[in-house]
Formats: sequence, structure tokens, C-alpha cells
Amino acid sequence: MKIKAVVLCCAVLFAFVMVAKAQAPAKVAGAWEMTNQGRNGAVTSTLTLTQDGGALKGTLKGMNGMDVPLESGTVSGNSITFTVKRMGRNGEVTVEYKGTVDGNTMKGTFMQGENSVDWTAKRS
Repeated sequence: MKIKAVVLCCAVLFAFVMVAKAQAPAKVAGAWEMTNQGRNGAVTSTLTLTQDGGALKGTLKGMNGMDVPLESGTVSGNSITFTVKRMGRNGEVTVEYKGTVDGNTMKGTFMQGENSVDWTAKRS
């Protein structure tokens, strides 16, 4: 009976460790080359991230060369979200990026007006 209890405890501990490991945030700190399709072809930006556990900070540098700070950045498991505020034709616009991390690549979407735009990123 003691052996069954020990085996059961080990199995429960193993399952707990696996679940905890699966929930650990992906490591995304560093520079990323981000690409999406624009009206006139591919648009490339530089995404620079710093990470403290699941919290993200950083900047997104677009074609105009300006660094826009990230707001509300998080990474949970392999899911990543962050927002940036940019000046649009009619004033300030908040853009929310959502995606998934797979090693040295990311992919996801953001809303541009009423259109969903796909993006990809690779670690620089």
C-alpha cells in the first residue's frame, strides 16, 4: 500500500511540474524583425522587448524611424499581447497586437481600422 501511495504522489508531482512548466512565459526579450503587408507591399518594423517574467516593455520602430513605446505588454505561455499608440490621420490610435511565440519566430494579428492584419516576426 505504501508503494502505491508513493507512486501516486510522484505522478501528481510530475503532473504539477509539467503544468507549471507549460505555463511559464516564453522568452522573448531581444530584438525582432516584424513584417506585415501594407497597401504598398511588405512593411518591416523593429520590435525591441525587455521581459520581467510575464511583463513586457519595449519599443516598436517603424519605417519613419520613430520608436513607439509598448504599453500593456504580456507574455503567458506562448501567447503574446501588447499595444502601441500611434498618431493616425484623425489623431491618436491604439493598436493591439496579439500572437503566439514559437522559439525564434512569432506570428499574430492586429487591427488596422476594421481590418485584421497578419504579422510575423523573427528574432534578429
